[in-house]
Amino acid sequence: MRSRLSATVDSELLEAAREAVAEGRAPSLSAWVNDALQRQLEHDRRMRALDEFLEGFEREHGTITDREIQEASRRLRGRAVTVRSTPAPAPSRPADTQPPDTQPPDTRPPDTLPRRSRSKR
Repeated sequence: MRSRLSATVDSELLEAAREAVAEGRAPSLSAWVNDALQRQLEHDRRMRALDEFLEGFEREHGTITDREIQEASRRLRGRAVTVRSTPAPAPSRPADTQPPDTQPPDTRPPDTLPRRSRSKR
């Protein structure tokens, strides 16, 4: 069942909603608003569930201290993986200052290059 709604919103939010409709990211202004309200409802439910979980945890194990939160945050940051959609460009360095493993390849003909022995690993 649907109900009509009249609401006053910030002008930049209304503009964002209209852009979403114009760009085809939402079928209508009403659908965009409905989706936003649905996300807020889901968020509020998750926050309530988290509050209930934390209250039960603290009843059983004691209050979680700021220090415990900081330590947990530090551990999580240590395990974080940075993901980029495109690799950042490497800084440009003159060839003579590059480490040996990044020197340009030897351009001598293959039969004049020194042979490398393969080490057993």
